[in-house]
Parts: sequence; C-alpha cells; structure tokens
Amino acid sequence: MAFFTKTWKEWRGLVIFLVLMGLFRASVADWYEVPSGSMKPTIVEGDRIFVDKRAYDLRLPFTHIHLVTWGNPHRGDIVVFDSKAAHERLVKRVVGVPGDVVWLHDNRLFINGLEAAYGPADQPVPAGIWQHGKPLVVTESIGGAAHEIALHSPYAEFGPVRVPAGHYFVLGDNRDNSADSRYIGFVPRREILGRARGVAFSLNPDDMYLPRLSRTAEALR
Repeated sequence: MAFFTKTWKEWRGLVIFLVLMGLFRASVADWYEVPSGSMKPTIVEGDRIFVDKRAYDLRLPFTHIHLVTWGNPHRGDIVVFDSKAAHERLVKRVVGVPGDVVWLHDNRLFINGLEAAYGPADQPVPAGIWQHGKPLVVTESIGGAAHEIALHSPYAEFGPVRVPAGHYFVLGDNRDNSADSRYIGFVPRREILGRARGVAFSLNPDDMYLPRLSRTAEALR
C-alpha cells in the first residue's frame, strides 16, 4: 500500500495532466493527420489540421452524444466527421446544407439552381495536381466564401439531389479524386466532430517527413 501511495504522489501530476489533455482533445480541440490528397490544394498529405470541436456544439467526451448545440455547419465549412459509411474519419468541405438541391454539371457546382462562381486560382499549385503539364486549379465561390479546387476533367456529372433534414452534402476540393457524398452519401449531423480551422503543422512524406515551415499555422478557407 505504501508503494502505491508513494507512486501516486510521484506520478499524479502527470496522470492528471494526461486525463485533462484527453478530455480537452475529446471535447474542445484536437488535431487530425491528413493521409490523402482528396482536399488538395487546400490541404495536402502530411498536414496536421487543427479541429475546433466546439464550433457547433458540446459533446459528451469520447462519444457522439450532443449535450448543447449552438450552431450548424455552413456552406464552405471544412468539417471532420466519423463516417459510418466509409468506416473512417474524413475531412471534406460542406457544399450542401439541409434542403439544398445540389447538382454537378460539366464539373461545375450548382446549389438550388444557382451556379457557383469560378475564377483563376490565387494560390501556388501544389505538386500532384497536373494534367498535360498544366495545373487545373481554380477558385470556386459558394455562399460568398471562396476557396481553391482542383479539376482533372471538365465532364463530371452528378445529381441533382436534395439534401435531407439532419444531413449535409460534402465534397473534396480535389474534386475528381475524392470519396465524398457522391460515393458515401449524405453525412448525418451527428457524425460531424468539428470544423477544421487551420494547419497546425505539416510534415512532407516525400522528403523524409521534414517539416513544411511554409504551411505551419496556416489558416484554412
């Protein structure tokens, strides 16, 4: 008994810290490692993104039980969710909220009959997004929020579909290389863990996982 009492006194500070850190990451904020390029050029492989878990609600730690809800995802938000359909945690961009009619025609996005605005990209093009030597990266604006997307084909078609109540339609910014709502279906609100706010830090898997200093603390849009 004396041994356990002495051990607890020596290690209780660390134990309490680890418990509080676990609760913080479960309910307040966390970081998520991005393993794929489905969100290029906004998020690239090796990024560790900061996820605000209080963006929309407060959940019981380590569960999907919502205790208090004070908001819902908007069009253009980048969200992290535990996808039951895909059997993994995913990060995608919300393009359709409950009640919206979403349609892709010639790889151009239409929401409720209105076409998104498109223009030239204003960000550097990351490696891996090329076709015939030319980058196909453009700026897409939905709901007044602009972001860069990558297009590999001008002919993609989908929908139209109406987003049901309590669900969201999400797409990857790497539009033709993303397993998103076109494949896994609508995302239930209860699966959404939080909103991705920025890149905490980034490690380059193509360069011995050296840090990408240019992406550290970069805000996402």
